[in-house]
Amino acid sequence: MNRMTNDITTVQWPERLRALSCAVVIPTYNNAGTLRDIISRTLRYCHDLIVVNDGSTDRTASVLETIPGIRVIAYPDNRGKGYALHTGLKAAAEAGFRYALTLDSDAQHYPEDIPSFIERIERHPDTLLIGARNLTADNMPAKNTFANRFSNFWFKVETGITLADTQSGFRLYPLQRLGTLHTLCRRYEFEVEIIVRAAWKGIRVENIPIRVYYPPEGERISHFRPLRDFTRISILNTFLVLQALLVYYPWRFLRSLTRENIRRFFRKNITHSPESNGRLAAAMAWGVFCGILPIWGYQMLFAGITAHLMKLNKLICIVFSNISIPPMIPFILYGSYWTGGKLLDIPVTLRISDISLQRMTECLAQYLVGSICFATLCGLLCGIASWIILKLLKRRPAHE
Repeated sequence: MNRMTNDITTVQWPERLRALSCAVVIPTYNNAGTLRDIISRTLRYCHDLIVVNDGSTDRTASVLETIPGIRVIAYPDNRGKGYALHTGLKAAAEAGFRYALTLDSDAQHYPEDIPSFIERIERHPDTLLIGARNLTADNMPAKNTFANRFSNFWFKVETGITLADTQSGFRLYPLQRLGTLHTLCRRYEFEVEIIVRAAWKGIRVENIPIRVYYPPEGERISHFRPLRDFTRISILNTFLVLQALLVYYPWRFLRSLTRENIRRFFRKNITHSPESNGRLAAAMAWGVFCGILPIWGYQMLFAGITAHLMKLNKLICIVFSNISIPPMIPFILYGSYWTGGKLLDIPVTLRISDISLQRMTECLAQYLVGSICFATLCGLLCGIASWIILKLLKRRPAHE
């Protein structure tokens, strides 16, 4: 009876996957020894399978020729896993699929875990699911553990989302939600970039537990090149962090500025805060000071770290450091430029309509000196004005 139930359940999975309009995409490069087994096990759970042959030089092409019922995309030169994934995802989207489930062809992933993805996406549609591996598994390479923790840390910095595994290639992508998502990378770092940009787009990103198999060292086939690929990933993360600090976080902050959210924030963190008026005003003043400093892209990060060291309210410091949002940038730059000109006795020749970061590099000394002084002045004025307003609106805490 149990065997019959299991057989019926196995038959149901391909139909459930098709009902979700989900294809499976397997990128492969020189994994002829494991490819046939992975494909045959995967076909137990899906009807629509796309295999992308990323310029393999072994027997991959001949193996694929003998397997019916699959779609093969091939090109002669190896272009990297990211390119192969992008090609497969694009093909699935153009074929009208709503989702694409990806897994590797090196026998690291268990196709038998596909039902877990199906059940999760049925409950939470349009989520981007990433398989979370057990990082203490037997034969787990130390470089994989380090790379994953490294990637997890930067993913949280760039999106504010905590994940246990951001490196696994066993994933389910919501193709329709991703739309025409533009990415810069086409190799290993593609898998990092696409989940960051998906999170920025408002797509829910979650982990789902999966099993993983790492063969003994002598049997393992890996195309990951630590020095080259870590360098690429580090360059990508540098770019993504800058974009997050300059664009994503300010944009998310502006989106949150509804009347009710502003009222709730001020009620919780200011008017009903147990902190003294002086400390709250100091946090606001320091936030404004940090937001005007000429460390573009790192102002919020600097505000948060220094507020922690000075034991100021980190949330208020970070919020007030957002004075450097795009509409305010020309005024901040001009105020810094004008202040520097007055202090150094240099003529102020630019109009506010001519101001940009590029123009500031032409009068760098004037801008840098002026920005520090202008930040100090604005911070002091903000602190004094905030203390007076708090004195009028907020009662003195009982412990004072």
